[in-house]
Parts: sequence; structure tokens; C-alpha cells
Amino acid sequence: MLKAILYKEWIKSRWYLAVAFAVTCAFAGYAMLRLYRALGMMGAGHIWEVMVTRNAVFVEQMEYVPLLAGLLLAVVQFAPEMHRKCLKLTLHLPVSALRATGTMLLFGVAALTVVSGTSLALVAGAASPVLPHELVANIVGTLMPWYAAGLAAYLFAAWVILEPTWKRRTVNILMAVLLLRIFFLAPVPRAYAGFLPVLLALTLLSASLAWLSVVRFMAGRQD
Repeated sequence: MLKAILYKEWIKSRWYLAVAFAVTCAFAGYAMLRLYRALGMMGAGHIWEVMVTRNAVFVEQMEYVPLLAGLLLAVVQFAPEMHRKCLKLTLHLPVSALRATGTMLLFGVAALTVVSGTSLALVAGAASPVLPHELVANIVGTLMPWYAAGLAAYLFAAWVILEPTWKRRTVNILMAVLLLRIFFLAPVPRAYAGFLPVLLALTLLSASLAWLSVVRFMAGRQD
């Protein structure tokens, strides 16, 4: 039955995931093209100096791409469940509501991880031949909180969409916006280096919020 749920999620989101994959990798590729162009025009020594002294990482345009990818995936996955009243049917399958909800969320997290991981590998792989290890680490360290924000945005959006009442949804949206702001406060590359494991752990724990919305849905809460 869990395989059937995973297949259902794949059918709903496969075209969106293809677009998200292409767009995310396109942004990553464009960032690396900018880096290579700068290296060709100004020389490696000058670019390395700029990256060290001015905290340049050449991936700034990717900052909100994972965030949008996560938000839109949650909409693609869960908005039809609420609009078409499909969630009630899903929760009455011969599997516990908790496992059904967890399977849907796991699919989304895994899909986003593949999308983000591929673009991260593209950036790291393209930067490694032309930059010292420390500068590549700066780029990767800058990207990681943004990718974590994409996962958090997905889980927070699921929490909001699955909530059955608009009054609580409004509160959830405000809380989600404030929490997501934490991922974008870094003033310099790798500012989150020591805090990143905690940030990732809190991101995964936020999956429990969607379950709270499902519990309220099963209890029949309405506006």
C-alpha cells in the first residue's frame, strides 16, 4: 500500500519535478558560467583574491531557488489532496494515517534532496578544477543553508496546506515566514558552518507539524 502512495505522489508531481530539476540545474550551470567567464577575463589570481577579501561566491542568484522549489512541490502534492477531498480517502486506506502522511512527506523530501543534491554536485564539480578547496568549501557552505531552506519551506507549506481552517493557516503562515527567515541571515560564506547540523535536524523535525494538521483534519476541524 505504501508503494501505491509513492506511485500516486510520483504521478502528481513528476512533471513539476522535471521542471524543478531543469531550472535548478540551469541556475547552477549559469552560476558556474559566470565564474568561468570571470576567471577567463580577470585571471585566477584576481578572482581568488576577490572571493577571499570580498566574500564573493558567484552563486548569489541561487539563493531563493530551493525555497521556491520546495514551496511549489508542496502545492503540487497537497493542494489537490485538499481541493478534491482526496486526503480523506488517502487517510482511510488500509495503512495508518501517520504512515500514509509520512510516506507522502518522505517522497517530497527525497525528491527535493535529489534535485538539490544534483545541482550542488554540479556546482562543486565545476568549481573544483579552477578553485582551491577552501573556496569551493565556501561556495558549498553558502548553498547548504539555502537547500535546507528548500526542505523547510516544503514541510512548512505542507503544514499550512493540510491545515483544515483558514484562521490557523494564517497563524501557520506567519510562523513559517519567521522561521524561514533564519536560513537567510548569514552575512558571510559558511556563517552557518557550526550551526548547520542543528539547522538540518530542526528542518527534519518540522515534518511533525504537517502531522498536527492531519490530526486536526481527521478531528473534523472547520472554519
